[in-house]
Amino acid sequence: MINISKILPKTANNELNSPKLAIWGFIIFTALMTWRAIIHMFFESYGFHDIANFKIITGEPDPMPIIYRFFSLWGSVQLLFCMVCWVVTFKYKSLIPLMYVFWLLEWGSRIFFYPIIREDIAIIGLYTNNITPGIEFAPYIVILIALLFLLSLTDKKI
Repeated sequence: MINISKILPKTANNELNSPKLAIWGFIIFTALMTWRAIIHMFFESYGFHDIANFKIITGEPDPMPIIYRFFSLWGSVQLLFCMVCWVVTFKYKSLIPLMYVFWLLEWGSRIFFYPIIREDIAIIGLYTNNITPGIEFAPYIVILIALLFLLSLTDKKI
């Protein structure tokens, strides 16, 4: 049975009465997102060109250092959110369903908002060599997070 009240529990503690798969799924997903954030923050040119498939933009002055800086700042924000998720993992497991909601919002926005507000960037060939993995895999990740979220709202014995 799904228990919606688990999204905002009355008290935050280190107990979550949900199947272990919901907890381990959260841990594995957070580890993957932490890796992603570290790549964005510290290896911005590699992440920007080799993973995200963005082309090198030329100009005078060279625009790439400032683009890398913004990419790195985005990675720092991602890393901060991952740190919150790690605190939840080790100290406040009862908030895992709420964290799933936040992950759903982030990944869901890639599907619903990016095509509307940044269609010009999404055109392959203009700024990119290929579709970025964050857009390409977003529908699958949203489905995975949604399933883990629903699982986190159930009791250990389904």
